[in-house]
Amino acid sequence: MNEALKLEIKEVIISSLELEDVKPEDIVDDEPLFGSGLGLDSIDALELGVALKKKFGVKFSSENSENRSHFASVNALAEYITAEKARDVAK
Repeated sequence: MNEALKLEIKEVIISSLELEDVKPEDIVDDEPLFGSGLGLDSIDALELGVALKKKFGVKFSSENSENRSHFASVNALAEYITAEKARDVAK
């Protein structure tokens, strides 16, 4: 998978959520972002969703039950962003 994209996602997570003590290399690609992993909460999810939309042009719908799986890990976010960009290109 695209390592540069995953690094960008980690940088967005850190900057948008102001995680001053966290470096990109501290975030494990397949580690959960919420709960036991990075420990983010629902407010963080909203802020992160807005930041990812600004950075990558992808949207997350509050009614979409798949959001939990998209935000599961850096890998899951990278897969979602890649799929959304491919869908935009196909239009």
